[in-house]
Amino acid sequence: MNYKENYNLWKNNKDLDKTLKDELNSLNEKQIEDAFYKDLSFGTGGLRGIMGVGTNRVNIYTIRKATLGFANYLIKNNLNDGVAISYDNRKDSKRFAKEAAMVLAAKHIKSFLFNNLRPTPMLSFAVRHFNASGGIMLTASHNPKEYNGYKAYDQTGSQVNIENANAIIDEINAIDQPFNIEAVDNEYISYIDETFDDIYLDAIKHISINDEQKRVKIVYSPLHGAGGPIVPQFLTDEGYDIYPYQPQMIADPNFTDTKSSNPEDADAYINSIKYAKEIDADIVMVTDPDGDRLGIAVKHNVDYELLTGNQTASIELFYILENRKKFNLLPPNGHVYTTNVTTKLIEVIARDFELDVITTLTGFKFIGEKAEIYKETNPYIFGCEESYGSLISDVVRDKDAVQAVYLLAEIANHLKLKGLTIVDYLNSIYQKYGAFYEYTHSIMLKGIEGSKQIDLIMSHFRDNPPKLEGKFLIGYDDILKGIRVEDGIKSKIELPKSDVLKYIFEDDTWIVFRPSGTEPKIKIYYGTKQNTLSEAKSYLQEINQSILKQIDEIKE
Repeated sequence: MNYKENYNLWKNNKDLDKTLKDELNSLNEKQIEDAFYKDLSFGTGGLRGIMGVGTNRVNIYTIRKATLGFANYLIKNNLNDGVAISYDNRKDSKRFAKEAAMVLAAKHIKSFLFNNLRPTPMLSFAVRHFNASGGIMLTASHNPKEYNGYKAYDQTGSQVNIENANAIIDEINAIDQPFNIEAVDNEYISYIDETFDDIYLDAIKHISINDEQKRVKIVYSPLHGAGGPIVPQFLTDEGYDIYPYQPQMIADPNFTDTKSSNPEDADAYINSIKYAKEIDADIVMVTDPDGDRLGIAVKHNVDYELLTGNQTASIELFYILENRKKFNLLPPNGHVYTTNVTTKLIEVIARDFELDVITTLTGFKFIGEKAEIYKETNPYIFGCEESYGSLISDVVRDKDAVQAVYLLAEIANHLKLKGLTIVDYLNSIYQKYGAFYEYTHSIMLKGIEGSKQIDLIMSHFRDNPPKLEGKFLIGYDDILKGIRVEDGIKSKIELPKSDVLKYIFEDDTWIVFRPSGTEPKIKIYYGTKQNTLSEAKSYLQEINQSILKQIDEIKE
């Protein structure tokens, strides 16, 4: 159907939710087209979009349709052991979670529904704990407040892989329209209460390596999200001196006390750093709304320095390997997992400790999939991606900010006992391996025209590799075509096909172009190694400006 036909179908539905009907009646022609010109796409990990009325929006009807497709997939594949469901603080997340449970119940599929908001990693853990056939997390992660979403998980606790996602998409697409989908509240729905928190926390406590006197002073914020009920009490119980930033401890879909819900943005730290200065805290820890990403700001000398996701992950990995080796806790055949847009420093550190490195596409679903494949032969050591996500213990199969908070609290405390900060530790890593630095630039291109511009940019660089002054292009990866080109020679890449281009230059410099799978934007990733961190930062800004100038010419 075209957008007008979709619009009329919704407008003529006499049982349409009143709030959505009121919104529908207020739309102008351009807004109608954007809300109905396509179905909200269910990608490799689920769906995400702006909340509101329409087929291209997140609402009770699109949630029901996605869940019915997921249910039909489970039934067709004889996956009969239920689905764990959790949700974050976003508007209607709790309602959407219950709607999903009721759609499953109507198909005689049991669900394990958290009775209060809980982090994504707890959902992943619950799937495995209950031996469920899948999981659903209602969240838009770190996106702005107008967004919500739906992540689908398989029986391993990982987000569904591409093959299974495509099968689910086929089931969703087979549903004619989102109305008249049966949803019932019955005995197939069971609830997970607060006693489950201790089961999860007990399972991750073993990641601790050095049990020492606690002297570090920590400010924590969940950015109004799902980490609030879990993290502060957990660290307090473990003996840490933690100071929750109370205005952001409130579960609030409007994110009233923060300018950003994304730990990648400096604006997310403004108020918590101000509080940290008042009490002279050593470190500020900020988790995103669904509690799977962590960002930190470290007091160093007289000010607080923000660390990137790549820097934090490098610190975590080096600390784990250095200390486990010291205590003879490091298996010789373990695997470290990273992605093709994450700092190369992860690979350099891992190989220095004689560990194998598995590189995947962006997204923890790929790390989770690989960890499952190698679980019997290669012990899981660590996994990370550049966007502030890491996983230390694979009792969870998604990135886990609760684990990251716990480990980084230990690292900060261990260093404080030595008179050092995490920044000092990072600098020592740079001195050992080189000053690796990375930068990501996102270009937001909304709507139909934005989608066309993204396609145009990707097509241009696919045919015209970028040039960097003074840097020789060693080779490039075209993940969509599944090829690597080095010295004019093509070889096959063993990665799932995805619209990603990576260009590798000399001196550990690289550029990646990748349309976001969850937002209307294209992301450009840069990495380099220089003699000093300041040189690396300066150089990446230079090449970013050069690339942006080329993009402006393409768009014209």
